[in-house]
Amino acid sequence: MHIEADDAGKARNQDDREDDRLRRAAEAALDADPSDAEAWSILGLLSRRAGKPEESIACHRRGLEHAPDNGGIWTNLGNALTEAGRLAEGVAAQEEAFRLEPRGRTVLFNRVVAFRKAGRYAEALAAIDLAISENGGPTALLRWERALTRLQIGDYVHGFDDYEARRQIPSYRARPPSATPWNGEPLNGRRVFVTTEQGFGDALLAARYLPMIRKAGGRPIYECHSELRRVLSGLDLDEWMAWGASAPACDVEISQMSLPMLFRTTLASVPPPVPLTVPAEAREKAARLLGNREPGTLRVGIVWSGRPSFADNARRATRLAPFLGLAEIPGVRLYSLQKGPQEAELDALGPAGRLVVPLGPHLEDFADAAAMIERLDLVIMTDSAVAHLAGSLGTPIWNLVQHVPYWVYGFTGERTPWYPSMRLFRQGPELDWAPVFASVRKALHDEVRRRTAHDAL
Repeated sequence: MHIEADDAGKARNQDDREDDRLRRAAEAALDADPSDAEAWSILGLLSRRAGKPEESIACHRRGLEHAPDNGGIWTNLGNALTEAGRLAEGVAAQEEAFRLEPRGRTVLFNRVVAFRKAGRYAEALAAIDLAISENGGPTALLRWERALTRLQIGDYVHGFDDYEARRQIPSYRARPPSATPWNGEPLNGRRVFVTTEQGFGDALLAARYLPMIRKAGGRPIYECHSELRRVLSGLDLDEWMAWGASAPACDVEISQMSLPMLFRTTLASVPPPVPLTVPAEAREKAARLLGNREPGTLRVGIVWSGRPSFADNARRATRLAPFLGLAEIPGVRLYSLQKGPQEAELDALGPAGRLVVPLGPHLEDFADAAAMIERLDLVIMTDSAVAHLAGSLGTPIWNLVQHVPYWVYGFTGERTPWYPSMRLFRQGPELDWAPVFASVRKALHDEVRRRTAHDAL
């Protein structure tokens, strides 16, 4: 039997019935010949799709025992190793695939992904150039990889142009176009429908551009998630549209994530976060729940996971347990801002549950969360929409980010121009959270001492 190398961009788009067919065919092939290398690699590919990278690695390794010079199996192994967080091994496997198939398009693409996910950006860009030359031009997936790489290293001028390639990727999901796209030309009073794509955090990130549309002569109509409606209610808009509602009458439209490109954003010209609205009723609720801070204490909000449905959440998130170590520091009081299924980790604490005050059950939307954050001294969290919320409020926030994080956080340093109040604590290439939390604990000890000295004045 024959299997093509697994393309990291298209492998996720196979449906379950096709996977079942492939599995049955591979198992039948192995029943007939246990040394069928490509059948082993099919099982490895399917295990990876099922979210079992270690099983995938073992299957591909078994296939390579029987076909050590098969470049397709080497690149499939590289994808599985990268998925498992074994980044250096993933790159090495892709380099072996490249040695065996130096002109294979799938191998060339997977090599790009491995370099980027390992944080080896110069090598990723060189690999992209090579893949483009072999393809006879840039494909949408190669442009997307180049966008992510360029944005990560701060090349916004070229990165945002490539970011538009997302629209040609088969897995891209957004509202179908309903009007002429705005291309940055003068608006002269025209109605601009700003559509929402991606997550809540992206919406908070991009909201800073809405006042700029008004300033440029446009009349913005904004498609807004209901969860963000109150906290963004201070925006000067012509009209609000519920997320997913029928398109309004307008002259032009633009996706919110294309606005940085149209306004020619550079690292030096990132606009400040938009001022948020915190309604009086949300502040009253927060005051009832939190009361006044005890002198000599530090009220710290925590979040350990974003939405589980987000494809990269397993990499950017952690568990509640490492945060509990922060409660050991005298004077630290922890308040959970976590929402979603991960709140169950609080219930599982038993008697130790009193170490963390659960605010999640009281948060109906982002305005409620904003009111709670206003009464906290600091937020410490792994990256999710709450990071954009706290950063927009100007609250001190320590964002614990994965080795290759969301591009707004760059690839080095403790600061991002997108949120001046944010401090970044970065994972290393080992993808280990333990050193990150060790750094956070040391910094938090220092912060408590500083706060105690301040309160004593």
